Amino acid sequence: MKVGLILPLFSGNVERVLEAAREAEELGFDGAFVFDHFFPPGGPRDRPALEAFTTLAAVGASTHRITVGTLVTRASLRPAGLLAKTASWLDVATGGRLVLGIGTGDPIDRGEHEAYGIPMLGRSERRAHLDETVRALKALFSGLAFEGGRYVPPLSGPLAPPPVRPGGPPIWLGAQAEDVVRMAGRIADGWNGWGLGIDGFRERAEILLREAEAAGRTAEATWAGIVLVGEDESETRALLERRKARGMDDDIWKGTAAELTAFLAGLEAAGATWVVLVPAGPKDRAALIAREVLPALAKRPVAR
Repeated sequence: MKVGLILPLFSGNVERVLEAAREAEELGFDGAFVFDHFFPPGGPRDRPALEAFTTLAAVGASTHRITVGTLVTRASLRPAGLLAKTASWLDVATGGRLVLGIGTGDPIDRGEHEAYGIPMLGRSERRAHLDETVRALKALFSGLAFEGGRYVPPLSGPLAPPPVRPGGPPIWLGAQAEDVVRMAGRIADGWNGWGLGIDGFRERAEILLREAEAAGRTAEATWAGIVLVGEDESETRALLERRKARGMDDDIWKGTAAELTAFLAGLEAAGATWVVLVPAGPKDRAALIAREVLPALAKRPVAR
């Protein structure tokens, strides 16, 4: 199982983001991923947020080994043809290191759509639009035309230069809804379940694999979420109290480094091929996870 980190785009600080990406690579993590928001979801419109794809271009140029990707971009933010062109070029620029995580978005994103004049569809329409977008991306990545649908117009391409990898960068669909998990099994390369517990993740991973098998294809199950990790129980309690005192959400994973190792091992046993972490708390949490969790995780047998 591979382990990645989310980069701090909401800092609004380019050098901090690039430093975090370089540190992730040096510490032995497998990937560096970004959210795709114009400002923090549900937050004030004047809060800073770096743009996802231009940031990934800089991250790709500043690193050499790690996977870079979005978790996730919204299908409705960019026309499918533009998204295909952007992702294809990033795949070329990074030497085939891109993962394109994509989703429908949630009601909390409405403020961004209103602020930037981007229409926001209803839930069922967003899912249909996501389906068409993935099919359009897959066609263009493979050098084919997309015939068009209700929401995405006909696209003839071509993408020049084409993606490095045949068929283009892998596409993961981010969702908790079982309908979108099934969609991922049918047409995408993977699925990402944000913040799920082990049992909920396992249930959806099984749905994903059944749908993929029925369609004669494969898809990988991945997990992402915020983790508040302490070196021991005492530090974990102190960090959690500090978070509560600042009025921050405590509905996240929290525990010691040893407990995080066990949790991630449980996700791996439930079918996860990737976990992508948002380390909460002090700035040294990525280093703590690299020192205490990654080596222990590598030594554990996987019991599926």
